[in-house]
Amino acid sequence: MKVGIFGGTFDPIHMGHLILAEQAREVAALDQVWFIPAAEPPHKLDKQITAASHRVHMVHLAVRCHPCFHLSTMELEREGPSYTYDTLRVLRESHPGVEFYLLVGADMVKDLPNWYKIKEILQFVQVIGLGRPGVEVETLPAEVKNSLHWIPDAIETNISSTEIRQRLRQGKSVRYLVPDSVYQYMREHGLYGS
Repeated sequence: MKVGIFGGTFDPIHMGHLILAEQAREVAALDQVWFIPAAEPPHKLDKQITAASHRVHMVHLAVRCHPCFHLSTMELEREGPSYTYDTLRVLRESHPGVEFYLLVGADMVKDLPNWYKIKEILQFVQVIGLGRPGVEVETLPAEVKNSLHWIPDAIETNISSTEIRQRLRQGKSVRYLVPDSVYQYMREHGLYGS
């Protein structure tokens, strides 16, 4: 079985996340994509993020109707920063027959060389990266570039969770930027000033 791992803060999950996951599933012929919300994203330890219970519920709402998309709360069940290396190590031990792929948006592809234990990560998985104008694969170190399955003609949205939060604080609409069920959940719970 081939499984794509899509980790992130998902604060909130949006259509860009879902489009990337669907394109990666199709391009790499993945059987499933597991969305894994981070408990403590290492690159956001100094930032306030929305409570995990809300983020998990929004991911659940966003993926529940797709037969190949699944939610995993494994990072929320362990303490400390949510390092991808630790997650992949646990997944490989608990699912020995599964071939894992790591889904990474274009903004994170260029940061891959700086990830915690990136060399070990690249021994565990192939990385599926979403192409975006201005992101040059050629500038990446060879060890990263050789493990990267690039989607150069990807449909790209430029939607960001940061922009969604800002728009809601400003009283602007985020309809069609997030799934309707997530939009309703944010409104019902007054998230991000909605």
